Amino acid sequence: MTDPRLMHTVGVRALEWLWAHRDGFRLETDVDPEIGFLDRFKPVGELALICRVLFREGVAGSRQADLARRLLDHTWRETLDGGRMLARGQRIEPLSPIPFEVYLPYKELGYTEPEVERAVRLYHRLESWSALEVDPNRRLGLAAFQRRFGLAPRTPEADLAGATWLGHTPEPWTVSGHIAYDVTHTVFHLTDWGARPEGLPPHIADYLAAWLPVWIDDWLDLERWDLLGELLVVDACLPRPTLDERAWTGFAAAQQADGAMPAVRSMPDGDPDEVFDLVYHPTLVAAFASVLATSRALSQLTHATA
Repeated sequence: MTDPRLMHTVGVRALEWLWAHRDGFRLETDVDPEIGFLDRFKPVGELALICRVLFREGVAGSRQADLARRLLDHTWRETLDGGRMLARGQRIEPLSPIPFEVYLPYKELGYTEPEVERAVRLYHRLESWSALEVDPNRRLGLAAFQRRFGLAPRTPEADLAGATWLGHTPEPWTVSGHIAYDVTHTVFHLTDWGARPEGLPPHIADYLAAWLPVWIDDWLDLERWDLLGELLVVDACLPRPTLDERAWTGFAAAQQADGAMPAVRSMPDGDPDEVFDLVYHPTLVAAFASVLATSRALSQLTHATA
């Protein structure tokens, strides 16, 4: 098992970088809505999801927790204009799930915007919402988000898992990068982002126990840090995580001195905004993997000494 101090340090440094580059969480308010006004919401929603996990697990130090709260306050107030930008996005694209997905973790952390609440309840009653054509793992995620919001999904999550790639437990050597990302998010949705490892159906948990270590080794050797970070999160979501020392040592070594995590091999060069867009996600994933793996490692140590 990896030393919890190494894993914890990765998360602290990642949050330090995210706070130092908080202005990168920006919207393009003058962009033509036909070419992607909602695209810039993705980083903000991912930040809120990961901060929610950090507070839930309760293993963050005071500095880490303070930075997470300040990042949430900053993005809610400055980026989302107190939620009003989410309401605007929902008006522009009424059936887009993006404003809803971004809003939910903020709501769960105490931030609310009445217009968004009303829009969510209205649009989710429409037949068109359940008819949206999305990938199976995305449909699973939307059902999970509906449940957490207090809405009844048209199709229960248990009935959606089998349609995903992972639900079929196919030949493990057919995994590509795109499929691997789908696998990680299927696990996140089934376990409520690591809160309920028992949410994995037994056949999926057994499949991952057998093959996840192989995939982790592959993407470690390829230096695909973004995907490796997500796979380390998946490991921490399993009923019996391995917390592989070789993988974590390599992952931590890839992190830059300022806390940034490159997506692939080494850090990119260029305009600061462009660099932020390339590395914010692997850095957020590093924070996510850190807090969940640290929590699991401390739990294992507690049980071992009990």
